[in-house]
Amino acid sequence: MVKAAPAKRVRRSKAEQRAETLEQILDAAEYLFSLQGLHGVTLRDVAKRVGVHTTLLHYYFQDKLALFEAVFARRAGVTSGLRMEALDQYAAEAGDKPTVEGALRAFLDTDLDLYIAGGEAWMNYGAFGARVSNTPEGAVLMDVHFDPVVLKLISILKRALPDTSEEDIFWGYHFVTGSLMNTLARSGRIDRLSGGLCRSDDFMAVKKRMAKFMAAGFLALKD
Repeated sequence: MVKAAPAKRVRRSKAEQRAETLEQILDAAEYLFSLQGLHGVTLRDVAKRVGVHTTLLHYYFQDKLALFEAVFARRAGVTSGLRMEALDQYAAEAGDKPTVEGALRAFLDTDLDLYIAGGEAWMNYGAFGARVSNTPEGAVLMDVHFDPVVLKLISILKRALPDTSEEDIFWGYHFVTGSLMNTLARSGRIDRLSGGLCRSDDFMAVKKRMAKFMAAGFLALKD
C-alpha cells in the first residue's frame, strides 16, 4: 500500500504573520476595553492576553490611545458602511413616502444583523462601543465614524415626519441610540429582572421589537 505523501506546510510570509499578530492584538484589546474601558486596561494587560512581550505592541502602536482608536475604527467602517447602504436603498425604494419604522429598520436591523451573524467578536465590539460611547475619548470617535450615517437617518426621518419639529426628531434619535447602546452592552440586567424570560444577548428578540417600539415613540412626539 502506497502511503500518501505528507502535506507540505505552507509558509506564511512575514507580512501575513504581522497581519495575523495585529488582528490578535486588536481582538485582545477589544475584549479588554469592552470590560474595563480605556483607563482600566494597560498595554501589559493586552500583551499578556495575546501572549507576547509589551514591546511588540509598541511596534504596531505608539501608545494605548492609538491602540484604542484602532480598535474602534476597525469595525466602525463596516457597521456604518452597511447601514449607509441600507438607508440609501430604503430612501430610493420609499421615494417621497418614507416611514419612520422603515427608516429605523434600515438603521437598526442592519446593525443588529451584523452582530447576530458576527458572533462573539462582533458582540465584544458592541459591548466595547456601548462602554466607551459615553466617555470623552469615545464620544470623539463616535463623531468621526458615525455622524454621517446618523445624519442620513435624521434626513429620512425629517421627510417621514414633516410636521414634527427638528428638535423632537433629534431627541427621538437620542432615545433610539440610548436603547441600542444599552442592548449592545449585554449587561445581563434584563435577564435578572425578567427571571430569565428575556436575555440581554437575544438580539433576534430585540430586532423583532425595537424599530416598531421606537417608531411609535417618534409618532407620539407629534401630539
